[in-house]
This record gives sequence, structure tokens and C-alpha cells, in this order.
Amino acid sequence: MNDTIYDFAIIGAGMAGASIAAELAEHAKVIVLEAEDAPGYHSTGRSAAFWEECYGGPGVVPLTLASGEYLREHGFLSQRGALYIGRAEDRAQMDSFVRQFDGTGVSIERLSGEAVRARVPQLRKEWCDAIYEDPCADIDVAGLHQHYLKALKTAGVTLECRARISAFERQAGGWRIFSESGESWRAAEIVNAAGAWADVIAKRAGARPIGIEPKRRTVAQLRVAPAACDDQPLVLDISGGFYFKPDNGRLWLSPHDEVPSEPCDAAPEELDVARAIDRFERATTWQIEAVERRWAGLRSFAPDRLPVYGRDPECSGFAWFAGQGGFGIQTSPAAARLGAQILLDLQPDELTRGIDRTRYSPARFSELKARLTG
Repeated sequence: MNDTIYDFAIIGAGMAGASIAAELAEHAKVIVLEAEDAPGYHSTGRSAAFWEECYGGPGVVPLTLASGEYLREHGFLSQRGALYIGRAEDRAQMDSFVRQFDGTGVSIERLSGEAVRARVPQLRKEWCDAIYEDPCADIDVAGLHQHYLKALKTAGVTLECRARISAFERQAGGWRIFSESGESWRAAEIVNAAGAWADVIAKRAGARPIGIEPKRRTVAQLRVAPAACDDQPLVLDISGGFYFKPDNGRLWLSPHDEVPSEPCDAAPEELDVARAIDRFERATTWQIEAVERRWAGLRSFAPDRLPVYGRDPECSGFAWFAGQGGFGIQTSPAAARLGAQILLDLQPDELTRGIDRTRYSPARFSELKARLTG
């Protein structure tokens, strides 16, 4: 039994937990409790690894743009470019997409015809309309995660792996947190950075679940002929049917699936891989020589698909840092700084200035329920 009283106990040591722990550690005594044998086993370790300004929608753009500056300065981005593609019948969707991001600060331009195939010669001719986003970049996910793990270690944060949480108990001055193996720790506040398990953790602490839903995303690595050129952009179907990106002569392909799932160690389904391949072959002239590997991860969304940062309005001593969908890694620098500022009652700094923190508050769900029942 550990009777040290920490200011914050972070549940989860993926990108979310590691990043906010590193930010909090400059001002507070922090412990991070990770269920697995090592940090980053689930979503962080299975990311498709790109920073893309439009990903997650206009509500996520402020976090993405702010994080881009940090990621570039620290050497975690490699320029890639992104190409949203469509056919003639998708023109209305293309127009809507451009309007949706008007005024948000993203850098996009419209392409058509041969200008589209100049970017990706293997696209079939019917894919003649596109939106190009030049700043899109690959993220060194492992490097970024290690950056935060090193920072929290340097700051004296306690990291406990194989700490699968079984229960929480209210005590004077905060909480006692129990693991399945019988260990326990004390903390004034809990920060729920448990990803797909966020609602599970909330229930165990007596907080009302927000409705954060894990959804499975599948990726397959293809060997193709001709080999994929590494300078080609990330390619996304404007209708959300697939995306692919080069990786060392191979292609990473996803059916852009969002299959509701229980929190688990996600595994790819053959049907989802087959669906991705079918869509890919209809859009390109590449010949698939082999599916070399496949994997799946869980992306967790709040009901409004925006992240959730801050103290629970109904459960004292319990805070959320969750619901970060597929954009949690690309927004992690600004999100972690913002989350720490909220919990420490600090003012915005250069990284977070201009981000509306109330937009991501868990209080918005209580307010919505009150309006619906009032």
C-alpha cells in the first residue's frame, strides 16, 4: 500500500495520459497508472501516423493548428501532403467540404483533371476532382510518445504499469485507487485518460458516463506494383470510403471504418480488409501483390465527436481527458497544455491562446441534458 498522496492520478499512459502527465508535472505531484505491460499498447501504438489539418472537423482545427507548430519545432513532422479525391458525382461533397473549413485557417486548394493524377498517377480517370492540403505531414508517433514519457520521468512522475484499476474509494483529501493485483495509491484528483475505457473508469469512480464510444479502425499494409513512391500524398476518399498513404515502398490502406466496439485489444476483421481492397482497386490501377500485415485500433468519440477536457461538473475530484477520436495524437501538444491549464487554473499561453476551452468542457453534456429535460 502506497500512502504517498499525489495531486493527480492519471489513468492511462498512452499519448493522452503521457502528454498531460508531462504538462501537469511541472506544477504538481503526479502518478500515471497504466493497465498494460508498457505504455502505448493500444491506440497510440496503432496509429496511421499523420498530422492533417482537416481531420476531426472544424471543431478540432484550433487544436491541430496549434499543435502543428510544436510538432514541427521539435522535429516530429515530415511533410507529406494530403489529397481528398472524388468523382464527378462527388462535386457537391467537395464544395461542401471547402465551405465547411472556410475561415478556419486550414491550407487547402482545389485541383481537377490531370492535376489530380499528377499527384498520384495510379488514380483512375474518373477520380478527377480533388482538394489538396500541402501542410499534411507524417508524425513520428513513437518519437512523440517517448518525448512525453521522457519528460514525465525527468519531472519525477511515478509511472506504474500492469496497474489495471478495479475500484476507487473516496477518502479524506481525495481518493484511494485499487488495482486488480491488490495494490493501491492515493491522489487528490483522478484524470481519466483511459481512451476506449474512459466510460468504464468513470463508472468505477461513481461519475456519470459521457457516452464515449470506442470504434474500430482497420489498416492493412500492401505490397503493390509498381512500388509506391514515398513522395506521394496521403489520399482520402471525400465520401469516407478509404484512405491510403505510402510507407517505404508499401501502402497503408484503410476502409476508413468506424465499427462500434467494446473496449478491447482490437483485431482486424477479414471483411473490413477485403472491403478496403475492393474500394482501393476501384480507385487505382495498382496491382496488389500481397497483404503483408494488418492491424486494428480503437478510436473513442464523445457524442458530439469533440474531445472532453476538464473537471466533471457532478463528480468532484474527477476530470476527463478523453474522447479524442482519431485526432488525439496530432492534437496532443495543444490538448495536453490546455488540459493542464484547466486543471491547474492557469491562463492560456502562446500555445493555447485563441483556443476556446469551454468548447471541450465535460459540462456541455450536463447542460445539454438540462436543456432537453427542462
